[in-house]
Parts: sequence; structure tokens; C-alpha cells
Amino acid sequence: MRAVVQRINHGKVVVNDEITGAIDRGLLVYLGVQEGDTLQDVKYMVDKLTNLRIFEDQEEKMNLSLMDVGGKILAVSQFTLLGDCRKGRRPNFTEAAKPDIADSLYKEFIKGCQELGVEVATGVFQAHMYVHSINDGPVTIMVDSKKCF
Repeated sequence: MRAVVQRINHGKVVVNDEITGAIDRGLLVYLGVQEGDTLQDVKYMVDKLTNLRIFEDQEEKMNLSLMDVGGKILAVSQFTLLGDCRKGRRPNFTEAAKPDIADSLYKEFIKGCQELGVEVATGVFQAHMYVHSINDGPVTIMVDSKKCF
């Protein structure tokens, strides 16, 4: 499971001219589910992202987590994070999980965050989405449950 995480002051997802999810202070999480991912990967991501210390404390040091600041998550499913561009010019998406598995694990990620008391807004799985965000910092972190980087 792979995520690109951005610290934001505001974010929203628009599908068919309707806002499907919006948050203020928190994390925009683009989440890609990889072939072979399991609930263990989901648990890793839930724990890692909700406790990732990328919010500033009173001394302006990144020392606080989403849980510490009472932030929210805007979760956007994005299979393109698994695109392999090492060969040729067209990304290869064979490492991305099949849609039914990806949707199931994406929903488990959302549920896991909510069970911790984090408010989660979402996009629409497999829809064409417009994602708007006001990045704070900017702070952008990549996380992979397989610890590839």
C-alpha cells in the first residue's frame, strides 16, 4: 500500500460538479492499493499516517501528529501511485490491486482511521475527480507499507 500525504489547510474533492468530501486542517491522503496488500498493510498505514509527526508545535518544529492536532483526513483512492515508469514511456499499472480488492482495502483504511476518532472525508472510488487543496508548508511525504522507500 502506497500513500502520498500532504499537510493541508483545506481540501475538497469534486465529482460531477458536486463536492463529495471536504476538510479543513489535516491530511490529504492519496492511497494506492498494491497487488498482495492485506489488512496488515491497512493497519500499518492507519497507524503510520494518524501518528506521523508532520504538524508544527509552538516552536515551529514538526513534532505533532494528526491525532495531536485533532486534524481530519481527506482520503482519495489513486491506483496511479503504483505506476511503474522504469521501462518505456507509458506507466505500467500491473502492480495495482484489482478494483474489488482495492476498494475493500481503501474502505478498511477509512474505517480504521474513523475507529481512532479521526474524521475522514473521501472522493469516489474509480470516479474522475477534481482534487483541490491548499497545502501547508508545503509538506509532502511518501509512505509505503512495504517500506520500499
